[in-house]
Amino acid sequence: MARTAPDMSFETAAQARGLARVAGVDEVGRGPLAGPVTAAAVILHADRIPDGLNDSKALTEKRRAALYDIILRDAEVSIAHATVEEIDSLNILRASHLAMERAVAGLPLPPDHLLIDGNMIPRGLTQSAEAIVKGDARSLSISAASIVAKVCRDRLMVGLAQQFPGYGWEKNAGYPSPAHKEALQNLGVTPHHRRSFKPVHNILYQGKTVTP
Repeated sequence: MARTAPDMSFETAAQARGLARVAGVDEVGRGPLAGPVTAAAVILHADRIPDGLNDSKALTEKRRAALYDIILRDAEVSIAHATVEEIDSLNILRASHLAMERAVAGLPLPPDHLLIDGNMIPRGLTQSAEAIVKGDARSLSISAASIVAKVCRDRLMVGLAQQFPGYGWEKNAGYPSPAHKEALQNLGVTPHHRRSFKPVHNILYQGKTVTP
Protein backbone atom coordinates (compact mmCIF):
# COMPACT_ATOMS: atom_id res chain seq x y z
CA MET A 1 0.00 0.00 0.00
CA ALA A 2 1.44 3.38 -0.99
CA ARG A 3 2.27 5.66 1.86
CA THR A 4 0.18 8.82 1.82
CA ALA A 5 1.43 12.22 2.93
CA PRO A 6 -0.07 13.94 5.97
CA ASP A 7 -2.83 16.47 5.28
CA MET A 8 -5.24 18.80 7.08
CA SER A 9 -8.28 16.48 7.05
CA PHE A 10 -8.35 15.99 10.83
CA GLU A 11 -7.95 19.73 11.36
CA THR A 12 -10.69 20.70 8.89
CA ALA A 13 -13.07 18.10 10.33
CA ALA A 14 -12.64 19.61 13.80
CA GLN A 15 -13.06 23.12 12.45
CA ALA A 16 -16.29 22.06 10.73
CA ARG A 17 -17.58 21.18 14.22
CA GLY A 18 -16.81 24.72 15.38
CA LEU A 19 -13.41 23.94 16.94
CA ALA A 20 -11.39 26.71 15.32
CA ARG A 21 -7.97 26.46 17.02
CA VAL A 22 -6.64 22.95 16.43
CA ALA A 23 -3.24 21.97 17.86
CA GLY A 24 -1.15 18.98 16.89
CA VAL A 25 0.75 17.42 19.81
CA ASP A 26 3.65 14.95 19.69
CA GLU A 27 6.54 13.85 21.84
CA VAL A 28 10.00 12.45 21.21
CA GLY A 29 12.41 10.63 23.45
CA ARG A 30 10.61 7.70 25.05
CA GLY A 31 13.30 5.21 24.05
CA PRO A 32 16.61 6.86 25.04
CA LEU A 33 18.63 5.87 28.09
CA ALA A 34 19.50 9.52 28.80
CA GLY A 35 17.98 12.97 28.62
CA PRO A 36 14.46 14.33 29.01
CA VAL A 37 11.37 13.48 27.02
CA THR A 38 10.32 16.46 24.88
CA ALA A 39 6.89 17.43 23.53
CA ALA A 40 5.62 20.13 21.22
CA ALA A 41 2.18 21.58 20.51
CA VAL A 42 1.70 23.40 17.21
CA ILE A 43 -1.22 25.35 15.75
CA LEU A 44 -0.77 25.88 12.01
CA HIS A 45 -2.37 28.80 10.20
CA ALA A 46 -4.15 27.79 7.00
CA ASP A 47 -2.53 30.56 4.94
CA ARG A 48 1.02 29.77 6.16
CA ILE A 49 1.43 25.99 6.14
CA PRO A 50 5.08 25.11 5.45
CA ASP A 51 5.79 22.96 2.38
CA GLY A 52 7.20 19.51 2.97
CA LEU A 53 5.84 18.75 6.44
CA ASN A 54 6.02 15.06 7.26
CA ASP A 55 6.75 12.65 10.09
CA SER A 56 10.09 13.87 11.44
CA LYS A 57 11.57 10.37 11.07
CA ALA A 58 10.93 10.55 7.29
CA LEU A 59 12.98 13.74 6.88
CA THR A 60 16.70 14.40 6.75
CA GLU A 61 18.33 16.30 9.59
CA LYS A 62 18.93 19.28 7.29
CA ARG A 63 15.28 19.35 6.16
CA ARG A 64 14.03 19.06 9.74
CA ALA A 65 16.21 22.00 10.78
CA ALA A 66 14.91 24.17 7.93
CA LEU A 67 11.29 23.30 8.71
CA TYR A 68 11.86 23.91 12.42
CA ASP A 69 12.77 27.53 11.73
CA ILE A 70 9.79 28.00 9.41
CA ILE A 71 7.34 26.44 11.88
CA LEU A 72 8.59 28.65 14.72
CA ARG A 73 8.17 31.68 12.48
CA ASP A 74 4.77 30.92 10.95
CA ALA A 75 2.87 28.87 13.54
CA GLU A 76 1.95 29.01 17.23
CA VAL A 77 4.42 26.73 19.00
CA SER A 78 5.04 25.52 22.55
CA ILE A 79 7.82 23.14 23.61
CA ALA A 80 8.04 21.41 26.99
CA HIS A 81 9.99 18.65 28.70
CA ALA A 82 9.72 16.10 31.45
CA THR A 83 12.98 15.58 33.31
CA VAL A 84 14.98 12.43 33.89
CA GLU A 85 13.91 12.62 37.55
CA GLU A 86 10.25 12.74 36.50
CA ILE A 87 10.76 9.84 34.10
CA ASP A 88 12.28 7.76 36.89
CA SER A 89 9.63 8.65 39.48
CA LEU A 90 6.53 8.47 37.26
CA ASN A 91 7.47 6.05 34.40
CA ILE A 92 8.22 6.99 30.81
CA LEU A 93 4.61 6.89 29.54
CA ARG A 94 3.30 9.21 32.24
CA ALA A 95 6.32 11.50 31.88
CA SER A 96 5.78 11.76 28.12
CA HIS A 97 2.13 12.65 28.77
CA LEU A 98 3.24 15.25 31.31
CA ALA A 99 5.49 16.84 28.69
CA MET A 100 2.53 16.92 26.28
CA GLU A 101 0.32 18.53 28.92
CA ARG A 102 2.95 21.19 29.57
CA ALA A 103 3.36 21.88 25.85
CA VAL A 104 -0.38 22.43 25.42
CA ALA A 105 -0.49 24.66 28.51
CA GLY A 106 2.34 26.76 27.07
CA LEU A 107 0.54 27.79 23.88
CA PRO A 108 -0.05 31.56 23.69
CA LEU A 109 -3.84 31.08 23.52
CA PRO A 110 -5.75 27.94 24.54
CA PRO A 111 -6.57 25.54 21.70
CA ASP A 112 -10.15 24.41 21.04
CA HIS A 113 -9.16 20.89 19.98
CA LEU A 114 -6.09 18.66 20.23
CA LEU A 115 -4.77 16.07 17.82
CA ILE A 116 -2.57 13.74 19.89
CA ASP A 117 -0.08 11.39 18.27
CA GLY A 118 -0.58 7.84 19.55
CA ASN A 119 -3.46 5.86 21.00
CA MET A 120 -3.93 7.63 24.34
CA ILE A 121 -5.05 11.10 25.43
CA PRO A 122 -3.00 12.30 28.44
CA ARG A 123 -5.28 12.45 31.46
CA GLY A 124 -4.27 16.02 32.35
CA LEU A 125 -5.69 17.41 29.09
CA THR A 126 -9.20 18.65 29.70
CA GLN A 127 -10.11 20.17 26.33
CA SER A 128 -11.60 18.43 23.31
CA ALA A 129 -9.03 15.94 21.97
CA GLU A 130 -8.57 12.87 19.81
CA ALA A 131 -5.72 10.37 19.66
CA ILE A 132 -4.45 9.49 16.18
CA VAL A 133 -2.28 6.40 15.71
CA LYS A 134 0.71 7.25 13.49
CA GLY A 135 -0.61 10.80 13.58
CA ASP A 136 2.77 12.30 12.65
CA ALA A 137 2.35 10.71 9.19
CA ARG A 138 -1.36 11.61 8.87
CA SER A 139 -1.89 15.11 10.29
CA LEU A 140 0.15 18.13 9.22
CA SER A 141 -0.21 19.72 12.67
CA ILE A 142 1.17 16.60 14.36
CA SER A 143 3.93 16.39 11.73
CA ALA A 144 4.93 19.94 12.63
CA ALA A 145 4.91 19.08 16.34
CA SER A 146 7.05 16.00 15.73
CA ILE A 147 9.64 18.05 13.83
CA VAL A 148 9.80 20.76 16.49
CA ALA A 149 10.09 18.27 19.35
CA LYS A 150 12.80 16.21 17.64
CA VAL A 151 14.98 19.14 16.56
CA CYS A 152 14.72 20.73 19.99
CA ARG A 153 15.58 17.52 21.84
CA ASP A 154 18.42 16.58 19.47
CA ARG A 155 20.01 20.00 20.01
CA LEU A 156 19.59 19.68 23.76
CA MET A 157 21.40 16.33 23.67
CA VAL A 158 24.25 17.87 21.63
CA GLY A 159 24.65 20.40 24.45
CA LEU A 160 24.67 17.68 27.10
CA ALA A 161 27.23 15.73 25.05
CA GLN A 162 29.67 18.61 25.47
CA GLN A 163 29.31 18.34 29.25
CA PHE A 164 29.59 14.55 29.27
CA PRO A 165 31.71 13.48 26.27
CA GLY A 166 32.21 9.87 25.31
CA TYR A 167 28.59 8.67 25.20
CA GLY A 168 27.94 9.87 21.65
CA TRP A 169 24.80 11.80 22.54
CA GLU A 170 25.53 14.29 19.74
CA LYS A 171 24.92 11.37 17.33
CA ASN A 172 22.62 8.96 19.18
CA ALA A 173 20.53 11.53 21.11
CA GLY A 174 20.73 9.26 24.15
CA TYR A 175 19.26 6.21 22.43
CA PRO A 176 20.82 2.83 23.31
CA SER A 177 23.26 2.53 20.42
CA PRO A 178 26.07 -0.02 20.82
CA ALA A 179 28.57 2.80 21.40
CA HIS A 180 26.36 4.38 24.07
CA LYS A 181 25.93 1.08 25.91
CA GLU A 182 29.66 0.42 25.72
CA ALA A 183 30.36 3.90 27.13
CA LEU A 184 27.95 3.19 29.99
CA GLN A 185 29.99 0.12 30.87
CA ASN A 186 33.33 1.94 30.57
CA LEU A 187 32.51 5.44 31.84
CA GLY A 188 29.60 4.79 34.18
CA VAL A 189 26.22 6.48 34.71
CA THR A 190 25.81 10.27 34.48
CA PRO A 191 23.17 12.44 36.20
CA HIS A 192 21.35 12.58 32.84
CA HIS A 193 20.83 8.83 32.59
CA ARG A 194 17.43 7.32 33.33
CA ARG A 195 18.02 5.13 36.33
CA SER A 196 14.73 3.25 35.92
CA PHE A 197 15.77 1.94 32.48
CA LYS A 198 17.20 -1.55 32.72
CA PRO A 199 20.64 -1.06 31.05
CA VAL A 200 21.30 1.93 33.34
CA HIS A 201 19.88 0.25 36.42
CA ASN A 202 22.08 -2.80 35.85
CA ILE A 203 25.23 -0.68 35.70
CA LEU A 204 24.21 1.27 38.79
CA TYR A 205 23.84 -2.09 40.52
CA GLN A 206 27.51 -2.65 39.64
CA GLY A 207 28.27 0.67 41.33
CA LYS A 208 29.53 2.76 38.39
CA THR A 209 28.46 6.41 38.43
CA VAL A 210 29.91 9.65 37.10
CA THR A 211 29.70 12.85 39.14
CA PRO A 212 29.12 16.13 37.31
